[in-house]
Amino acid sequence: MNRSIERGFRATALRSSSLASAILLAATAAGYAQRAPDISNPIGSFDVSVRAASNEQQTRAQQPAAPVNLLTRDEAVRLALAQASAFQQAKITESIAAEDVRQAKIAFLPKITLPSTVIYNSPTLGPVAPGTPRADRFSFISSNAVAEYESLLGAAGEIDVSGRLRAALGRSVALLEAARAGTEIARRALIQGVDDTYYGLSLSTAKRRSSELSVTAAEEFARITELMFNAGEVAQVDVTRARVQVASRRDEAEQARTAESIAAGALRVLVGYDFSTPVAVVDLSSALPDAGQINQFVESAISNRPEFAQLEAERRAADQEAKAARAERLPQFNYSLNGGFDSQSLRPDVLHEHLGLLATVSVTIPIFDWGASRSRQRQARFRAQSFENERALAVRNFTQQFYSAQSQALAAASRYQLLSASVTDAERNVTASLARYRGGEAPFIEVSDSLSTLAAQRAALYQALFDYQSARARLLQLTER
Repeated sequence: MNRSIERGFRATALRSSSLASAILLAATAAGYAQRAPDISNPIGSFDVSVRAASNEQQTRAQQPAAPVNLLTRDEAVRLALAQASAFQQAKITESIAAEDVRQAKIAFLPKITLPSTVIYNSPTLGPVAPGTPRADRFSFISSNAVAEYESLLGAAGEIDVSGRLRAALGRSVALLEAARAGTEIARRALIQGVDDTYYGLSLSTAKRRSSELSVTAAEEFARITELMFNAGEVAQVDVTRARVQVASRRDEAEQARTAESIAAGALRVLVGYDFSTPVAVVDLSSALPDAGQINQFVESAISNRPEFAQLEAERRAADQEAKAARAERLPQFNYSLNGGFDSQSLRPDVLHEHLGLLATVSVTIPIFDWGASRSRQRQARFRAQSFENERALAVRNFTQQFYSAQSQALAAASRYQLLSASVTDAERNVTASLARYRGGEAPFIEVSDSLSTLAAQRAALYQALFDYQSARARLLQLTER
């Protein structure tokens, strides 16, 4: 008899507690219904699971976290551009091309030299006629005396009648323009990589926070289920299901933390951070989708991309190669000017007698090279045609990428609007289901499904924000903005 009274008293106390909790939850739901849903930042609006957290979990959440410097997107781009990367390599390639232009310009100028020679010609070893002066007894007829001193200041170069030097200069200038365009391409590719990695880390962080909220809600729900089981209001199977759900949510949270750690490591590589340095990025919800902003991008801006400038410069370089190959079959003119002395003595009076100037002009007329120059000329023309084909293909590819990114951005903005309201509804559903479960009006599966639905809707909302930012970044790169 005493046990029956005790069980009745415990049941009555539990019902009273459940009724009070239901009233509290109903008042909270009424507060949600009285105010318009804040779709400007729906991610932070759900706090049912936080309010339901245990005292131990609340204490752990209130502990101060280690200070982490917030890394903005612009700062990440600035740091990445200063690190060793394909962009830095492209800048070196551009510098090499600039030196080629300098060398091509210098080829028009004469080369200044000062060759100096001292020749000793031994007396002849053979017989000589009696009375022959000693100065005429040298061995080699190519030398003018027994001792000969020669020093000539010379200037030599090519007279560009055929246009070979001009073609070489034009080719170097075109390749320098192509290298500059390549540097810009590498810069934009690096920025695109930083954007993808930066927003990827932001998405991973948002998913990790969402999974931690789900764990907190699942743990609180398991605690309530166990209390109701102890009061004899639910079966043992509900307690088991609640524990399984907690384990599942904890597993999801661990996976989210791992994904966040990997994404943070990828960003550290780009910006040059040490792997022990904490890194945090701006929340995805800091910049909400705006369909009007996406509609400002126009397809015609694609023509300003550096890839087209690079292909055009490479085509011009191929044309100059063809001109240079044709110039090989034309006469080549060279000149040389020399001034100095060629004397058998270094005495001033003797040197003065042998001072003079020497000018030479030579003409080389190509006769036959077995068609090598014509082959190089045709090869250069084929290369120019190849660049034309690449340009036509690039136009189609970039146009397709533009419309794909625009469609993705607009779709993400639309999804965000829908999911904002959906997340609010999912929060209300969790509140109502939990109240019904405490009142004995709803089964366990209803609360479990509502929690799963809320987690899925939050994940979808974060994904929509990431898709928008990613597509917007690609549009910025495609349209050179």
